[in-house]
Amino acid sequence: MSTMRLSATLRFAIFILACVLATLPTFAQNKDYIEIPLWEKGLPNSNGTEQLTPNEKEGIYKPLIRVYLPAKNTATGRAVIAFPGGGYRGLAYDREGFDFAPYFNQQGIAFIVLIYRMPKGHREVPIADAEEAIRLVQQHANDWHIDRKDIGIMGSSAGGHLASTIATHTSADLRPAFQILLYPVITMDSTYTHSGSRRNLLGESPTAELIDHYSNEKQVTSETPRAFIALSDDDTVVPPANGVNYYLALNQKQVPAALHIYPTGGHGWGVRENFKYHVEFLMELKQWLNSF
Repeated sequence: MSTMRLSATLRFAIFILACVLATLPTFAQNKDYIEIPLWEKGLPNSNGTEQLTPNEKEGIYKPLIRVYLPAKNTATGRAVIAFPGGGYRGLAYDREGFDFAPYFNQQGIAFIVLIYRMPKGHREVPIADAEEAIRLVQQHANDWHIDRKDIGIMGSSAGGHLASTIATHTSADLRPAFQILLYPVITMDSTYTHSGSRRNLLGESPTAELIDHYSNEKQVTSETPRAFIALSDDDTVVPPANGVNYYLALNQKQVPAALHIYPTGGHGWGVRENFKYHVEFLMELKQWLNSF
């Protein structure tokens, strides 16, 4: 009798284990995102770290995009590609990237986060990664129910500098439809830039020509895409003048733009709920997205 009970127990355990193992492939296939490496056919440039093991502490990343798609029946055709910040030395890809996905997906917007390589003395590297991310989204537009003419970008802090660089420098075929900038680094002018971002992108002693070229408030034209800019008045990391002067440059060129300056919050709040104006920020961004 004891042997029979043990046998039944063993058979039940085997059955449960088989059920669990059978579900593992299903879980793997049903991830709520897709990851696609950049540059599968070879890198166009190098920062000297490609042969090293990815290491966040050292700012070594494998470039890729993580794609979060809304339900097909709610998809609007719009997409946002996010460039997290980190002073061009690392990436705050959670609060300024992945954690935003539900907010955008609930609005029927595809949300893509770019994990880009750090410059490490080669300023063209993150820019190339950002442009390749746009190309990849364009290439997959039909599969992902995305309108190629409605692909925007979002950048936070140094990621805001990368986003505004793409918005003001890239070719017409890759130019985004709109830009969302959160407490962005915009200028390379030493009097009010973020010194770490400038140093990591341009080096210790950049030429005046380089400084002007990557001071994006000076590169705005009438073709620059519309913008939503949000920052805090008490930001002591990236001076608010970065975002304000970019807004003024857009306004001067009659580019539609919205500027939101919150009384407090400091720097780097992203989608954190402990940001005092979290609800207002998300509502105002949603209203802006619905305005065009």
